[in-house]
Amino acid sequence: MTASAPRTLHLPTEREAPPRNAVGRLFLSGRRLDEPKSGEITRPWYVVLWLTGVDYFSTLGYQPGIALLAAGALSISATGALIVVTLLGAVPIYAEVARRSYAGQGSIALLENLFSGWKSKIFVLVLLGFAGTDFVITMTLSAADAARHAIANVYLHPYIGDRQILLTQGLLLLLAVVFLLGFREAINLASFVAVPYLLLNFVVIVRGLWQVGVHPGLIARWHQALSLHGDWLALFLASGLLFPKLALGLSGFETGVSVMPLIQGDATDETEPEPRGRIRATRKLLITAAAIMSVMLLGSSTVATLLIPEAAYRVNGPASGRAIAYLAHELLGNGFGTVYDISTILILWFAGASAMTGLLNLIPRYLPRFGMAPRWVSYRRPLVLVLLAIDVVVTFAFRAGVEAQGGAYATGVLVLMFSAAIAVTVALWRESRIRQPLSLLIAFYFFLVTIVFAYTLVANVIERPDGIIIASIFILLLLTSSGLSRYHRSTEMRVSEVRFVDEESSELWTTITGRKVNLVPNRGPTQEDRSALGEEVREHFKIEGPLVFLHVNLLDNRSEFLSPLRLRVFREGTDYVIEASGAVAIANSIAYVAELLDPLSIVLGLTRRNLMKQSFAYLFWGEGEIGLTVYSILVRYWEWTKRVGVPRIFLMSE
Repeated sequence: MTASAPRTLHLPTEREAPPRNAVGRLFLSGRRLDEPKSGEITRPWYVVLWLTGVDYFSTLGYQPGIALLAAGALSISATGALIVVTLLGAVPIYAEVARRSYAGQGSIALLENLFSGWKSKIFVLVLLGFAGTDFVITMTLSAADAARHAIANVYLHPYIGDRQILLTQGLLLLLAVVFLLGFREAINLASFVAVPYLLLNFVVIVRGLWQVGVHPGLIARWHQALSLHGDWLALFLASGLLFPKLALGLSGFETGVSVMPLIQGDATDETEPEPRGRIRATRKLLITAAAIMSVMLLGSSTVATLLIPEAAYRVNGPASGRAIAYLAHELLGNGFGTVYDISTILILWFAGASAMTGLLNLIPRYLPRFGMAPRWVSYRRPLVLVLLAIDVVVTFAFRAGVEAQGGAYATGVLVLMFSAAIAVTVALWRESRIRQPLSLLIAFYFFLVTIVFAYTLVANVIERPDGIIIASIFILLLLTSSGLSRYHRSTEMRVSEVRFVDEESSELWTTITGRKVNLVPNRGPTQEDRSALGEEVREHFKIEGPLVFLHVNLLDNRSEFLSPLRLRVFREGTDYVIEASGAVAIANSIAYVAELLDPLSIVLGLTRRNLMKQSFAYLFWGEGEIGLTVYSILVRYWEWTKRVGVPRIFLMSE
């Protein structure tokens, strides 16, 4: 007869408890965003493509206009440089990210795994700040550009006037309302939004190329403008220097890997160590999206450069931020142009929805696990309201200007791409040390790609420093709020569950629980330490019954917020010993075991050391003043559970 497996014990916590009032039930209801999804419906990659596309392809709404403003006649060649970087840099990088982060966690998770401890946590928080900049500006910039398209429409303008800020805020409010109610069937809606938009852009581009074909003087005028920049070598160098200003055309790749859990793989994916079918499908998605966007960017840049006069695409001009929409009205009439405007408004609004979805997946995935977020961050409705408030502030700060937000948007996109390039390069370099020399050559290629992205990022920051300033504000706010949350949550139990190392420990545990023993946490791990401590306890306190000595061993990585404990229980004469391992904080682990054990009394030692130093030792390394901290944790837990009949607590100076 085989013995049953050792038991696992778990205490209820305040974060797991249902809300106790109507407001809490309204906002803290439904599935937690940091819980793993089960039974997710997957779809073929060419269906999920459009969910990525609403973010990626929507940049056609403003990218050609921004390119004209930044590069003028060089817009076409600078766009060509951007396409080369996309196909030879971004696509290979994110193809590797897909292979290493197939759970949809993207490049941030990949970098998190390359580091450890507090360095990893701080690094992730900084990247989350840039990701937050990227996604928030995606929402505000897309809404602002959608408002601009609506205002510029000859049929809508008489009704809405020039209320750019008000209309932008209205679109953001509508976005928040939809997510408060619940945003479903996003994939199906994405295809209905993205496909017509691409077709309409294709029609405008073809019509524009036909216009260029019947008016060859347009090309001659463009060549004349190019000649002002020098020979072909000078044009090549100038295009390479200008393409970072067009970096908005690189957005969408992070979304491409974040939607991986939705992509249908092969039947063998469930049995293999890694889902190769899903990885191949994701790479097809990335390549297809990049190929479509490359054609559309080059075509839109060509017709915009050759057909739109400089006075029209300058700031506040009729083509400013809406170059293709301007051509749609000029070349195909106001009827077609209105259809194009409506399609553009829809995809830009849906790009905001894609960004909102990204933040709702990204923030709860990291901050609660790090202990750096309050309880409500794990729920959709309160997080949506906070993001709406941030969007409102950003919109007012930039006066709902599209070009004004371009620097911050590009900075967020480029930092994520640069970090992905670093992560992939480091991972391939480590693999090359244990594999064939070919891996070393591949790692060197990705190192060159990393240099390109580094140059693009630095050039963008120098040209538009407002982007790094906005991102720094996001990072500072995130670090501050995360630190305060970690401090506030430091007196939670911080133990996910208790497991026993063997059946003997499990059985012995059942004999000592329930007001049968006295718990004595001890620092020294030896029998001599326990014997001396036991004599001292019995001498100074009137304690009846056996003692249980508890010694806690900490993990090497104390930056984690939660961890499971492994307990070994054995007898030692008339007393008992519990050895706990895998803890992230000594005091919290003692409190957790004490509450499970339910002893007659708890004897806690006081160190009499500097309390400020002890507080920092507790917050960062899980050590510090153990006795008083255990007492604080238990009192907080007893107040929440409204427990009656608590153990006696003795404080003993060491």
